[in-house]
Amino acid sequence: MHLSALYRYPLKSAIAEPLQGSAVDLLGLQGDRRWMLVDEATGRFLTQRAVGKMSQLGARYTDSGGLTLSAAGMPALSVALPAADQNLRGVTIWKDSLRVPDAGDAAAAWLSEFIGKPTRLVQVPEARARTVEAGYGEPGDRVAFADGFPLLLIGQASLEDLSSRIGRPMEMLRFRPNLVIGGSEAFAEDGWKRIRIGQTDFRVVKPCSRCILTTLDPLTGERSADREPMTTLLTYRKQSDGIMFGQNLVPDGAGHLQVGMAVEILE
Repeated sequence: MHLSALYRYPLKSAIAEPLQGSAVDLLGLQGDRRWMLVDEATGRFLTQRAVGKMSQLGARYTDSGGLTLSAAGMPALSVALPAADQNLRGVTIWKDSLRVPDAGDAAAAWLSEFIGKPTRLVQVPEARARTVEAGYGEPGDRVAFADGFPLLLIGQASLEDLSSRIGRPMEMLRFRPNLVIGGSEAFAEDGWKRIRIGQTDFRVVKPCSRCILTTLDPLTGERSADREPMTTLLTYRKQSDGIMFGQNLVPDGAGHLQVGMAVEILE
C-alpha cells in the first residue's frame, strides 16, 4: 500500500490544493484548514453547505503562513498571517466557540464582495486550536478548523467501489480527504487502528460521517440532481450515527509525507 494522493485545504471549504509532499504537525498537514470564513455579524463559520460558491474560491497557502485568495473576475489578494494575539474575534464552529485573529479589513472587503454578504477571514494559531471531538482523542489532541479531527483518509478502492455501484465515476474531492491510500481493498481502512506512512505514525480514531456537501460537484459547485453519492451510500454505509465514508486520523507527532510513501498497518 502507498500514499497515492495528498490534499490540503488552506481555507476551510475552499478549493483543494493538491500536494506532492507536506510537513505534518500536531494539527495535521502544515497549513491545512488554518483559515476560515465567518459571518461578520454572528461569527458563525461559513462552508459550502450554506454558501455553494465557496467551491469556486481559491486559497493557496504561502511559505510565510499567509494566503493568496483568487476567484474568477476578481484580482488576486495576498493576505498576511495575522499576529497570534491581536485583533481577536469570537467565532463559532459547530459547538466550539473560540477567539482567533482576524485577517483585517482588506481581506474582509474582498471576501464580502465574493460571498455577497459581510464576511470576515480568521486564522487559528496552534496555541488557540480546539480539542478534538470528545471521547475519541487523547489529552493534547488538537484540531484547527477541520470539522472534528486533523486528517481525513480515504482508500482509492473505496471510492472505486462506490463509483461502480453508482454507475459513474465519483470525484475523490467530493469527500475532501487529506490522504488517499492506494493498493488496499475497498473499505480496508474501516479496520485500521494505527498506521505508519513513511516515518510518521497516525491513530485512526473515528469513521467520517458524510453530509450533503458530497453532492456538490467540486469543479462547478453544482448539486447532483440525483443526490449522489449520498443516495447510494445510504444503501450500504449507514450506521447509527450517520453515513460513513473515510476515516479520521490524529498524528502522533510531527513528520513529513510524500506521495508514493509506503503505508504500514501497525494495528
